[in-house]
Amino acid sequence: MSDAVSLATSILTMQAASTQQALSIEMLRQNAQAEQGLLAMLQQSADQAKAMLPAGQGGNVDVSA
Repeated sequence: MSDAVSLATSILTMQAASTQQALSIEMLRQNAQAEQGLLAMLQQSADQAKAMLPAGQGGNVDVSA
C-alpha cells in the first residue's frame, strides 16, 4: 500500500512540475511578444520624428571638433 501511495505522489509531483514548466514557457513567450511590439512602436515613433525634421538635421554629428 505504501508503495502505491509513494508512486501516486511521485506521479502527481511530476505532473505539477510539468504544468509549472509549461506555464513558465508560455509566460516567457508572451513577454517576448510584448517586447517585440514595444520595440516596433518605439522604432515607428523614432522614424516619424526623424521624418519631421528639416533637411540636414538628424544626421551624423562631428564630435571631433
